Amino acid sequence: MAKEEPERGNWTGKLDFLLSCIGYAVGLGNVWRFPYLCYRNGGGAFLVPYVIMLLVAGLPLFFLELCVGQFSSQGPVTAWALSPLFMGIGWAMILISAMVCTYYNVIIMYAVYYMFVSFVNLDDELPWQKCGKAWNTDKCRDEPYPDLSSMNETMKVNATLGLKDQTCLSNILGTLSTLLNQTFTSVSQLNSTVLADHTEDCDIKFATASSEYWNRYVLRVHESDGLEDIGSVSLKNVLCLLICWLFIFFCLMKGVKSSGKVVYFTATFPYVVLLILLIRGVTLPGYYKGIEFYIFPKWELLKNPKVWGDAATQIFYSLGPAFGGLLTMASYNKFNNNCLRDAVIVSFINCGTSVFAGFAIFSLLGYISHTTNVPIDKVADSGPGLAFIAYPEGIAKLPSPPIFAFLFFFMLFTLGLDSQFAMMETVISGITDVFPRQLRSRKALFTFFCCMVGFVLGIPQTCKGGIYLLTLVDWYSGSYNLMIVSFVEIVGIIYVYGINNFRQDIELMLGKKSPIVWAYFYTMWFVVTPLAIFFIVIMMAINYSPAVLGDYTFPPFAEAIGWMMVLAPLMLIIIGAIVQIVRKGGVSAAIKSEPHWGPSADKDRKGPRYAPIQNLQAVPGGNGHFPSNVGYNSDKGNLYMVGQDNKGMNPDAERL
Repeated sequence: MAKEEPERGNWTGKLDFLLSCIGYAVGLGNVWRFPYLCYRNGGGAFLVPYVIMLLVAGLPLFFLELCVGQFSSQGPVTAWALSPLFMGIGWAMILISAMVCTYYNVIIMYAVYYMFVSFVNLDDELPWQKCGKAWNTDKCRDEPYPDLSSMNETMKVNATLGLKDQTCLSNILGTLSTLLNQTFTSVSQLNSTVLADHTEDCDIKFATASSEYWNRYVLRVHESDGLEDIGSVSLKNVLCLLICWLFIFFCLMKGVKSSGKVVYFTATFPYVVLLILLIRGVTLPGYYKGIEFYIFPKWELLKNPKVWGDAATQIFYSLGPAFGGLLTMASYNKFNNNCLRDAVIVSFINCGTSVFAGFAIFSLLGYISHTTNVPIDKVADSGPGLAFIAYPEGIAKLPSPPIFAFLFFFMLFTLGLDSQFAMMETVISGITDVFPRQLRSRKALFTFFCCMVGFVLGIPQTCKGGIYLLTLVDWYSGSYNLMIVSFVEIVGIIYVYGINNFRQDIELMLGKKSPIVWAYFYTMWFVVTPLAIFFIVIMMAINYSPAVLGDYTFPPFAEAIGWMMVLAPLMLIIIGAIVQIVRKGGVSAAIKSEPHWGPSADKDRKGPRYAPIQNLQAVPGGNGHFPSNVGYNSDKGNLYMVGQDNKGMNPDAERL
């Protein structure tokens, strides 16, 4: 007799799920990507396509995945008892989340490292505050650039010459003479207008103290020749990465019962820090330059399809459909939880946070522009460039910079953790639900195993050239494949399973809803959202460029590896469909819902479609497919053989 399986578990508090979803949706991208996209794509005008794309793509997909997970109480693979032909979607979600986890925790690791450095220097200056350190070069500059607008002609020329390579200027005198139809025999003959308009190639490539600290000390990327030779491992980075993975393990070792409590802090603390940074930012000179640059609307840019593509892509990545995290978190909900309310709340909090974070970020960038006399479009950046170069450079110019640096990087740490929790839980729960007898009673051990695998896969990204590998994985692991997974997901649920059946399932959970609500979701799911996904894919294809990092061009083999990461999840969808067609004996049998599809508890299996079956319901076997002759005791977790009519056989029969 096989021992009984432990229960799958549920959220222990009413806010656990909501805060977990907020933490999952509100991640690093809200702070380091959205503000940059906003200023680049029309400032405040960008909010128009952003909100529209939220309504036509983000919210419908968000609600759809919450409904599937909550209704079935199953992970991303086993939930596809709905239509086994599409079971490969679940494996694709697990693979995408696993790939993203490997590099996402490396980014968290860098935030932790900066946080530690800020903490130990609370009584001193930050190591990236000034030039003159062992890792700095003669190109490091921590002085403000000259304010040419307040100078006379002589002062302008002298100040500008100080920013130019004199040998380069001497070499282009002949070219300038021909271009401007004047004779220049000496650099001293050049006026400020000529220097400003025609000698950009002779600019000395100065670097900020924060830039050299990031590149030459933290990464030590100058000691690597690229992806072909990533160099040796950085011990300090490896140890920080190990700390991060151990922290993830201890937060997930008891599943949602433990992570659901951690998010009460990690999902709310970033708002406290953002508020502090915003208040400090708007008290600094020049802050208005940054905010004006960030939010001033440029309505003419809305005619550009790329702006709409950027809005759609940002919504997609921010809310996180197709990763499996939403479905997984919802699977631990109580059956009658109002997930429609949760979907609306999380979606709009996510958007509001992005806008709010932009004010906090750009108020400080305006201050940097003011104090350094550098145009704000030269200061603004996105991604790691904002988090580890531009913003730390601004913090270094504040009074008591270590305190604000510690708060900022602590905020990045908590922002990243929530998203990492959800993606790792997707991997762990997804596989555990497929092999419940083998893994559910050993979930803590399996969680530790998964975390250590993630740690090992992250080690190459901590090497001196590890940033090249991180960039490659980031560039390709969650790109086209996410869009296609979402599209196939909609096809499987809305077109194959049936939108009317899906509506009945939702109303079984949530009760009757207004016709206006259903008119909106019917229109989105059936027509608009698939078209929006198709539009995103087209825009991504039009704007596609191979992975780049600064001036480094990735070799062809790297791009091939990247496309393998794109295609691997899609191949799982195809393989999964083929396997189910073979097992079921045809496409028509493979698209039919399994007998056990529906609510996991008998008390929720109501109506003719989900009548209780003597306290039994069929569940997946240990090999990942759903045999119709396997039954499951929802109260105890026991597996039994059942008849073809779904009638339970002798409960005392030998358990599987």
